[in-house]
Amino acid sequence: MFIQTLRRLYSLCVLGLYLLVIADLNGAPPSKTALETRKNFLVAGKRAFLMLPEKVDTSRPIPWVWYAPTLGNGLPGVHESWMFNRLHEEGIAIAGIDVGESYGSPAGAEVYQKFYTELIKHRRMSKMPVLLARSRGGLMLYSWAVRHPGNVAAVAGIYPVCNLASYPGVARAAPAYGLTPEQLGNSLTKLNPIDLLEPLAKAKVPILHLQGDSDTVVPLSPNSALLAERINTRGGNAKIEVIKGQGHNLWEGWFTNQSLTDFMIKHAKNAGSE
Repeated sequence: MFIQTLRRLYSLCVLGLYLLVIADLNGAPPSKTALETRKNFLVAGKRAFLMLPEKVDTSRPIPWVWYAPTLGNGLPGVHESWMFNRLHEEGIAIAGIDVGESYGSPAGAEVYQKFYTELIKHRRMSKMPVLLARSRGGLMLYSWAVRHPGNVAAVAGIYPVCNLASYPGVARAAPAYGLTPEQLGNSLTKLNPIDLLEPLAKAKVPILHLQGDSDTVVPLSPNSALLAERINTRGGNAKIEVIKGQGHNLWEGWFTNQSLTDFMIKHAKNAGSE
């Protein structure tokens, strides 16, 4: 009887060791990708999201990147996965809100401010995000940034729209501004982000854009090039990396650009530590 009991105990020990080995070999469940960590919520009745890294430093505000545009067509999508995963590895969150086709209107900027307030007051985010403006998201983020330059750690851009007269054009943008095309045309110097850059230049907010020299949708000259010229002539800090032979497309190189990713990591972490 005693021998049988020992044998049972031995078998249980062996089984326990086996299970431990299997668990060790399998390891913990694989870390989620940034896109898989997405949590949705509402701000001012608008759909917002937050991608929070699995490991964050709870002793300080969480550094974050603010992505735009975020629209009902599924943005941000899988194209940004490599870049977003690198950000998560550095403990940096990604967030955004769907304000529709606001084209940088004051109404859109007002919702952006409510979103910003929600994140810093209730979700432990840093007071100074890095803005990641892709395509028409440039109008949205720059419209907010020129109103709140002291809350911007840096601006990163992937062929961002900076000039609404270039895209989408005054006639198409006017309804979002609650104006007629004629009224908007007469008010461009007061409403167009490209004409409101003085606060960002004065604050010396670091800016880095990637822009193709063959982009016919968001041409280099009236957008990123003009923005850099106006920022830098006012003592600011804007750099444009022009990619030869690329247009307004989903070329992988936009989203795996190491210099742009390092730029975001550097400034998000610096802002988060302050």
